[in-house]
Amino acid sequence: SSQQALEQARAATEELEDLKAMAKGLEEENSELRWQARQLVRGPASSLQQNQRLLAEGHGLREQIQVLAAETADLEVSSGSHAAWPMPSASL
Repeated sequence: SSQQALEQARAATEELEDLKAMAKGLEEENSELRWQARQLVRGPASSLQQNQRLLAEGHGLREQIQVLAAETADLEVSSGSHAAWPMPSASL
């Protein structure tokens, strides 16, 4: 009977070691899944921020173009005609 108890104790010890290994593997998988989830959340958020920044830059550039177009129109009106302006060279 003591031999049987010893075998049961060994089997229980092996099962415990297997369960510990399984728990460790699940913890590692859980960590990996959490990391992937953080990356998935950050990806769209950073893309959204970048898109918003680019839209703001585009809006600012459109405003600059409008200002420059108005200044160009004023210069053309004040000089009488833009035909008198020299043509840009091909090297520019």
